[in-house]
Order: sequence, then structure tokens, then C-alpha cells
Amino acid sequence: MPKSVINGDFTMKTILLSISFIFLVGMGSVHGQELPKWKLKDLEAAIKNADRPTVFNFWATFCKPCVAEIPYFQQLVNKYDSAGVRLVLISLDLPEFYPKKIKSFAAQHGFKSSITWLDETNADLFCPVVDPGWSGAIPASLFVNNATHYRKFFEDQLHRDEFEKELKALIASQH
Repeated sequence: MPKSVINGDFTMKTILLSISFIFLVGMGSVHGQELPKWKLKDLEAAIKNADRPTVFNFWATFCKPCVAEIPYFQQLVNKYDSAGVRLVLISLDLPEFYPKKIKSFAAQHGFKSSITWLDETNADLFCPVVDPGWSGAIPASLFVNNATHYRKFFEDQLHRDEFEKELKALIASQH
């Protein structure tokens, strides 16, 4: 077989595999897509490698304050979209809620931000990765801007004005 055909075949396979990988990786949204399952190493990597200002919000479907704050978190992150802010909703729901109940709940409540499920049950392991003082109570939010070494953690419901103030601080740390 001529070398160009072999290379052409390899290139086509590589392109198709790359497209499939990009499609699978981009499936952070809940609407009609898979709900990613993270282990501790995935959480650590996401925080360490956040390439733009990111808010990691820890929530659960059974947490009323969590559910109350997510809609305005999404609105405000959209408002500051030009600054590259990202919101990652990390579900701490029970294993039996994954994925069906979490996906259904998120769709019913209009959650459009990237959602993952943390497949870890030992808070003594995952809490210190987020913040050494985190007791495990939710809602909780971690604001990270790795470019400026900005990192701030909140173990409480953030009201709209508090969240916006913190977003501004997260963005201002870039300038």
C-alpha cells in the first residue's frame, strides 16, 4: 500500500478520534448529555489547572440554600462572561442520585452551567483539597484565578450582592 494512503488513513482516524474526544470532553452540560463523574484527582486537577477565573460551587439537590443561589450565580457569571469567568457546579449528591436524579433536577431548575458529580464519600479527603478549614457544610464556593494566585473560599450561602462583589474581586485580580 502506498505510504500516502497509509498516512491519509491514519490522519482520518486521528481526526475522527480527536472529534470524538472533543465531543466527550465538552459534555459538561446536563441538557441531553452525560454528567461527568469526578474522583478526588479530577477535582484537584480542575482546581489546579483552571485556566481562567473560575467559581467551583459545591451543592446538592436536597440543599435548599444551594438551589436558591445557583440561578443568580449563573446570571452573574453570564454578566461577566467577557472577563472569561466560569462556573462549575459540583454535585455532592448521594451515589443513588447519579446521574438520573441530578440531571433531571438540574434540567427542571434551569441549571445551564457545567455540572459534575463528585464520586467521593469521605469529606475528610476532599474537603482539605478545596480548603483546609472546610467542614463539609454546603453550599460552599471556591473562587480561583490561577493566573494571579487568587483563591478565596466561602462555606455558606452567598447572596447575590456578595457573589457579585466576589466576582469583581476575582476579575480585578487579573489587572
